[in-house]
Parts: sequence; structure tokens; C-alpha cells
Amino acid sequence: MKIYTRCGDKGYTSLIGGERVAKYDSRVEAYGSVDELISFTALLADKLCKDIKLAPLAEELRRIESQLMTVSALLAIGEGGEGKVPALKEDATQILEHLIDQMQSELPTITKFTIPGGDERISLCHVCRTVCRRAERAALHAASEHNVDCNAIIYLNRLSDYFYLVGRSVTMKCSVEEIEWIP
Repeated sequence: MKIYTRCGDKGYTSLIGGERVAKYDSRVEAYGSVDELISFTALLADKLCKDIKLAPLAEELRRIESQLMTVSALLAIGEGGEGKVPALKEDATQILEHLIDQMQSELPTITKFTIPGGDERISLCHVCRTVCRRAERAALHAASEHNVDCNAIIYLNRLSDYFYLVGRSVTMKCSVEEIEWIP
């Protein structure tokens, strides 16, 4: 099978179910943002797995990549596509909340905002966080116009918090000084 189909040459693409929409449709924007997040999440996992003390985080990120593929597919459902994509695992958001709570319990309390930096892995955590926030906004925009699985949006909301705490965890585990915002 060829990688190109020429079907999108005039600015249209197909959603799951066969509905043809413009490539700037809010659903395409949403699942495209999630696709970008998947790529950055993979890059972050690649960077973290090289350090034995960060390998467990990398393993968790690999599982999150798979969840994000489901989120992306849920955002790509068009007319006639209902029921063609497996639902996000029921406990996906609960697992994120558990991981967030666990990381937060191991980290020192902060009284100021923190700024990305100090190590490229920390900065990449914040790239993932900010791309995740954009993907969430795009999913919310799509949901304002189309039927979008609310669990996908909730998952993205929680995931951005997760990425923030992964950044703080990498800071601690790599003995990097956390950069605080001092206005």
C-alpha cells in the first residue's frame, strides 16, 4: 500500500467513519495536536530511559503514548464512526491521578511558580505540558462544535498536570536546582 493517496491534495481529509472534512476542521486540529504530543512524549521517554533512575518514568510515558493514540482516534470520529474506536480505558484518568499524587508526595512543597529549565529533560517535560494544554484547548473547541468523548478531554487536562510533576520529579532525581519565578 502506498503512503500517499492524493485524496488530501485539495485540503480535505477523512475522519473515522468516512466523513470528509477540511483539514482545518476543529477535530483535525485537535487530533493533530494530540499527535504532536505523542511525538514529544516519545522523545521525552527516549531521553529519560537512558538514565536508570528515570527509566520507570519512561516506561509510564510509553503507556501514556498508547492512551494518547486512543484520545487521538476518539477526536477523529466523524459521522458514521461511532463505535469504531475503543473507549479510553475507564481507569486511565484515575491512574494519572494516582501517579500525580505519588509524585507530589515525594516532592518538596513549592511556594512559587517554577520555570522550565536546568536540564533539557526538564525543559522537554514542560514542552509536553504546554503542547498538552494546547491539545486540550483544541479538543474543547472541537467539543463545542461536535460530539467529542468527554473522557478524552478530562484525560488531557490531567495529563498536563502529570507532565508538570514529571518535570519536578526529574529535577529532584537529577539533583538539578529548581528555577523559581521571581517577578
